[in-house]
Amino acid sequence: MTMKLSSLLCAIAMACALPTADAESVQRTVVHAGHLLDVDSGKLLSDQAVTIVEGRVVSVQPWTASSGNGARVLNWTAYTVVPGLMDMHTHLADEMETADYGAPLKSNPARDAFIGAKNAHDTLRAGFTTVRDVGVFRGFADIALREAINAGYVPGPRMFVAGAYITIPGGGGEITGLPPGTVVPPEFRVGVSKGVEDVRKHVDFLLDHGVDHIKVIATGAVLADNTEPGMSEYTEEEIHVAVVEAAKRGKFVAAHAHGAEGIKRATRAGVRSIEHGSLIDDEGIALMVQHGTWLVADIYNGDYIDSVGRREGWSEQTLRKNIETTDAQREGFRKAVKAGVHIAFGTDAGVYPHGDNARQFAYMVKYGMTPLQAIRSATIDAARLMGKEKELGSIAPGKAADLVAVACNPLQDVECLRKVQGVIKAGETVSLD
Repeated sequence: MTMKLSSLLCAIAMACALPTADAESVQRTVVHAGHLLDVDSGKLLSDQAVTIVEGRVVSVQPWTASSGNGARVLNWTAYTVVPGLMDMHTHLADEMETADYGAPLKSNPARDAFIGAKNAHDTLRAGFTTVRDVGVFRGFADIALREAINAGYVPGPRMFVAGAYITIPGGGGEITGLPPGTVVPPEFRVGVSKGVEDVRKHVDFLLDHGVDHIKVIATGAVLADNTEPGMSEYTEEEIHVAVVEAAKRGKFVAAHAHGAEGIKRATRAGVRSIEHGSLIDDEGIALMVQHGTWLVADIYNGDYIDSVGRREGWSEQTLRKNIETTDAQREGFRKAVKAGVHIAFGTDAGVYPHGDNARQFAYMVKYGMTPLQAIRSATIDAARLMGKEKELGSIAPGKAADLVAVACNPLQDVECLRKVQGVIKAGETVSLD
């Protein structure tokens, strides 16, 4: 190598290593918030500067004349800024619920991928920057969607996924109601398990393939033909082995449980959360308080199923089960809130359209929560459910820069969370077009 070339390469290397005058300004964004909801303290702060560097919040301070110096400034002074919202019960990678029980079998992986991409985009634009996706019929479709979002191929929320359902044969997590002789392909039965050792094997299989949590179907389901929500489908021992296997990998179990006995079995078995909780009784509520078990109750869904299901000809069995669980679920939710059960926001989006997740906030307030409690259930409390409160759930230094702008005070009008004006996920501004 000649001296001249060596000197040139050295000069280039030094130039690359030295910071340029505006390097910091390229990386630094300041959101000027008219108001900011600090969900940690419950305070609504005025005229705040949220500084973001490399996708994380580095400071939250009162705005001053110099706050935006050398930075890209996002003017949200007309808005109230809340943390990115979190839905703890979604089904992004599946087709919408219809009257046709066999619809999942009539799709294909490529079509499902496009459906999932649209659902993810709709969810993100609605201000939900993180979701806990709790099961798919086509095994591992949710993992593929999670990875596509993480790689930047499609826009969507941060996803934590289950991979498949752990369910008994013909149970609440199976595709049922099919014509006699229908063969269900293996990819739709990845988690079908009967007995303790079968549950253990399939939980390990899911964990080996990169799931973030395990979803156990502990009771029958409203939307699964020939299953009853009040009937238990797994023993406490079978649920417990799922909890133990998941815990070995630092993961937890979410239990679909409508029936009172199924809720109690799952709670005693050590699950992290009860999903739906429709027919919970006082003993079950007391057990959940004792064990610190979370409740994720989709208390809007019943209205959608009743109205759209009747209009579109969903089965009489489904409509009957929905009637039997809707009011009971809401009364149980009210009791759980009053008793101090940990509550996290979860909608079962996928039964109803993705992107309208925030509709449930008003229902949570109607049935016992304050607006602040409802918002916390979808922010810092949702993060706590997942053990991610150091990374997500509030607008605070060190956490992911997930912010949502709304044109009102959601502590006075929680419905305004349905009318999002701006979204930032991990420091990146999301197009709402």
